[in-house]
Amino acid sequence: MFTPLQYEFFVRGLIVATLVGGLCGLIGVYIVLRRMSYIGHGLAHAIFGGAVTSYVLSINLFIGASVWGFVSAMLINMAARKRKINADAAIGIVTTASFALGVALISRFKTFTRSFDAALFGNILGITNNDLIAIVTVSIIAIIVVFIGYKYLLFTTFESEVAGFYGVPTPWVDAVFSLLLAAVIVVSLQVLGVTMIAAAVVIPPVVAQLLTNSFNKMLILSVVIGALCGLAGLYVSFYIDVSSGASVVLISAVLFVVVLTITSLKQRILSSKMRTPSHNHLDRQIDIH
Repeated sequence: MFTPLQYEFFVRGLIVATLVGGLCGLIGVYIVLRRMSYIGHGLAHAIFGGAVTSYVLSINLFIGASVWGFVSAMLINMAARKRKINADAAIGIVTTASFALGVALISRFKTFTRSFDAALFGNILGITNNDLIAIVTVSIIAIIVVFIGYKYLLFTTFESEVAGFYGVPTPWVDAVFSLLLAAVIVVSLQVLGVTMIAAAVVIPPVVAQLLTNSFNKMLILSVVIGALCGLAGLYVSFYIDVSSGASVVLISAVLFVVVLTITSLKQRILSSKMRTPSHNHLDRQIDIH
């Protein structure tokens, strides 16, 4: 277990994978409860287009991709507010167009090809000190935003249609949340890759939701589950030599299946116990009469 810790790249990757897992778990709670699970997958593809564009134009990757993701998220929110356009349709239009632009630029300039696989599937070996600083920074910002805007985020998540009537600045809350989501996805690309981010955002909060009905507990559990899956996934990635993103998602998926099975069995047992007394009570009534 401690053998990989002698390698500097692994220690750095371990810290990054744990932070990214926790970040995705934190932001994923709001995504799942807003019933917009597909947006994580969609924005990852949109940000891929922004990352390629930033690379081609020699713009800082984190800044360029974050701005691109923020604009994409705002376009999705604007389109989704139109009654004739569903949120999933808006996500599909905006994100696939952005992803197609990225692929077109790659095929045209040929300079991004060396990082193409890493961007799609994640590459923990490519983590640099700058990546670590960016992830730590985004983690701190995410914690501050959730702590300060806890009530606003909670209100817009559960009662988005009426939040404005109670003085909640819904457009600003959506804008801040979109920017935060874009930043989280950007810093997660190197670890998880475009194709794996959606699962890392969705699975931890869903598992937490199976374990508790309390929002506060769900938030904490989702962060812990995401972080542990990131840590365990990196170890699996090291020992069996597979993509770090795939490892994290597979660990999360296995955990989901286990928790779903256990909770389903508990519900069946509880239901059977609740039915049994009622039958006995009915039998006693019949006996008495």
